[in-house]
Amino acid sequence: MEPESSHRPSLLERLSHWLMREPEDREQLIELLHGAYENNLMDADALAMIEGVLQVSEMRVGEIMIPRAQMDIVDINDAPETFIPHVIETAHSRFPVIDKDRDDVIGILLAKDLLRHYAESDSDIRGMLRPAVFIPESKRLNVLLKEFRSNRNHIAIVVDEYGGVAGLVTIEDVLEQIVGDIEDEYDFDETEDNIIRENEGVFRVKAGTEIEDFNEILGAHFSDEEFDTVGGLVVSRFGHLPKRGETVRFDGFQFSILRADSRRLHAVRVTRLSPEEEEVQLPLV
Repeated sequence: MEPESSHRPSLLERLSHWLMREPEDREQLIELLHGAYENNLMDADALAMIEGVLQVSEMRVGEIMIPRAQMDIVDINDAPETFIPHVIETAHSRFPVIDKDRDDVIGILLAKDLLRHYAESDSDIRGMLRPAVFIPESKRLNVLLKEFRSNRNHIAIVVDEYGGVAGLVTIEDVLEQIVGDIEDEYDFDETEDNIIRENEGVFRVKAGTEIEDFNEILGAHFSDEEFDTVGGLVVSRFGHLPKRGETVRFDGFQFSILRADSRRLHAVRVTRLSPEEEEVQLPLV
């Protein structure tokens, strides 16, 4: 007689057992997946990723795009010496290029192509542009991801029903809906410092920075009675979980979202405002 342990079900068999009942709708499928997680058949990361995949199949571009007013763009009529500092400061790898009007996107400029501007004195910025891809706000994310992969494209310009530019979306924005926030070479999550000075009066701040530490370093006076961290304070002022590029001003500071995903805020750029700058109203999106 074989020992009882030899009949112990494998991980695949146990998972198959939980999925044996065919779900009739999405809710039942989620319930089965959560049951598998609770019975240690998958870890939390795997469950979150599967849920992200299901979510992407139902979401549309308009829900995750960076709004038009928050797009970092380059005007083809500006001299490179004028816009290159902006390219360096924002640290994006791709920029929509317009011809005076934000509705007139004529192409995409890759930051790495600007090296030719320094290597070749007669380089033409217009000749460096890659074709821009235009998509409607209603396009589903799973369809867009497939197109990104097949066309080897990383950015698309989102247009509204009238043909005007509504915003932009990148392949990173779509993937973050599945796997959470994606780090790049400009992230500083692995550094020990929660606050890094970029320029005079400008700082990069991790969302998890305690308000007490923030106050001490930046000379602020925010209360930590209701919120412990900068992230909690900023999200409360937005009234929603902000997206990358959104900006809010209060109490002498401007907070611009550097990194955020569908789950949480990661990092912000904080700028100390002058009295004159405080009076300037931010544009409505």
